[in-house]
Amino acid sequence: MSERHYLTLSKRIIDRLAVDDKDAVFWDRALPGFGVRVYPSGAKVYVVQTRVFGRSKRITVGRHGELTVDEARKGAARIIARLKAGESPFPEEPVPDPTVADLADRYRREYVEMHCKPATVSHYHLMLKKHIVPAVGKLLVREVERKHILEFQYGLSGMPTVANRTVDILVKMFNLAEDWGWRPPGRNPCRFVRRYKVEKRHERFLTPEELYRLGQALDAAPVERLASAHAAAAIRLLVLTGCRRNEILGLRWEDLDFDAGEMRLVDSKTGARVVPMPPPAAKVLARLSRVEGNPWVFPGRKNGTGQRNINESWDRVRRRAGLDGVRLHDLRHSYASRALALGEGLPMIGELLGHRKVQTTARYAHLARDSVRTSTARVAESIGADILPE
Repeated sequence: MSERHYLTLSKRIIDRLAVDDKDAVFWDRALPGFGVRVYPSGAKVYVVQTRVFGRSKRITVGRHGELTVDEARKGAARIIARLKAGESPFPEEPVPDPTVADLADRYRREYVEMHCKPATVSHYHLMLKKHIVPAVGKLLVREVERKHILEFQYGLSGMPTVANRTVDILVKMFNLAEDWGWRPPGRNPCRFVRRYKVEKRHERFLTPEELYRLGQALDAAPVERLASAHAAAAIRLLVLTGCRRNEILGLRWEDLDFDAGEMRLVDSKTGARVVPMPPPAAKVLARLSRVEGNPWVFPGRKNGTGQRNINESWDRVRRRAGLDGVRLHDLRHSYASRALALGEGLPMIGELLGHRKVQTTARYAHLARDSVRTSTARVAESIGADILPE
């Protein structure tokens, strides 16, 4: 059983609570059974837990910020009293038939904002606001059928990737609708809706000559106004570390330990992790100027903000280097390709890139085979010079 945390809950204390990679409940010393659940995303929800007829029940009271601590504590006391009396935790009120727009709002508040990272929350909010709610928001949740989902999907046929993502969101929304009692169980209208086939882009790996041209373009970038010195440095770090774009742009000066040669990635896609800072990367970082009062290594245009997008800078640098069709993410692939060429195995590549699943690294298996084939040929040629007749 996990250790229980007890605090005298107040707004000041709750505002400072944080967890790393797993949600946790902090219980109140003043009212037994009253607590606040803190999620890795930063969301905080008041809960109450008590035993009723020998069984433990946990009820959500409300969100921190929407309720004050005192309001939540009083609400928790009322819920405990009602449960002990054998009543429903909340007074029964007539609820109108919820629409898909209502479902989308609850899905965003009670699921997405609780379990997802800020970037994912922003992306899902955009999908809901731009595509799902305008198309099917007025439909009653209980009346949505498969034909409605198919019509919605067809309306996005010109954007197959977006269509697939929105259908995946709808699948989860209607699963939750069943859990919340808004639809009969086993009636998800998205079942058996086939996703569009999307042509996968082939990974692009830069050759040594292309990397040399990229270096030349980055040298010229600030002078030729292709990219700022900070944007050019960010691109260099993507090549030198194999990190993701947001991992590099999200660096703060306090995340860098030049003595230990480490970068602490607080908000990596796979959770917080520490990445080695190789000497070439340390040299790039050491040359950067700091903006007074700004904690970000790559500052944004507004005071105190960080840079979040270098796509336009990359596009200009890419064209200057003659790298048609190369994406920023391909720099990460190029890092993996070079590591394999130098003899690193797939497990180590996964460690370097911060992959959580082996399957993710498996995409480079063909490169590993090519590397083994090249090494085998090189060794055989060396031995063949001695053993084979001229």
